[in-house]
Amino acid sequence: MIVHIVLWRLHAQANGKSKQENALEMKRRFEALRGTMPGLRRLDFGINFEGSDQASDVALYTEFESREALDAYQAHPAHKEVAASITDLRTERRVVDYEV
Repeated sequence: MIVHIVLWRLHAQANGKSKQENALEMKRRFEALRGTMPGLRRLDFGINFEGSDQASDVALYTEFESREALDAYQAHPAHKEVAASITDLRTERRVVDYEV
């Protein structure tokens, strides 16, 4: 199994919306991907409630059957659409992929 985790920090304001509004929109968009791609076993999206300067604002946790399933997810048009829609919202993006 492959775990893919992404953490983002968001702009205070972007596209005419607050950080919280944009975080909720990201959550809606990512959660809409559940059940749409073969090999995607689990998808959780969380909005941070802790106000530390060291914290990220939002997190995506996903599990895939294989590296090939993760690659297919990355290349899938629905994922690419979501990724493109959030580019202007973020100030930072961190990723980790590992095998369990």
